[in-house]
Amino acid sequence: MSAFTGPALTHAELVAHVVASTGLAPDVAARLISDVLAYFSETTEQFVRRRHAELNRQGHGNAAIWPVIAGELGQRRVAAAELSQRQLRRIVYG
Repeated sequence: MSAFTGPALTHAELVAHVVASTGLAPDVAARLISDVLAYFSETTEQFVRRRHAELNRQGHGNAAIWPVIAGELGQRRVAAAELSQRQLRRIVYG
């Protein structure tokens, strides 16, 4: 039986589960969970801006960036609506 059946886990239960399944220290597990929750709490606009900046710093041009971001949006925890390159540009540049 999976540890994830039944009522939603509290953060304390989730920390205990991660500690038991990985051997991480409780404070490290709690920080990891916090980081993961923050990552998946990004709005579509925050994600687009962050990824554009990351890819731009890596030296990619916008022509290569927009298709990458558009593809990644569909893989987010809560899939974003499909956005055109124009809509993506407006998020980044206003």
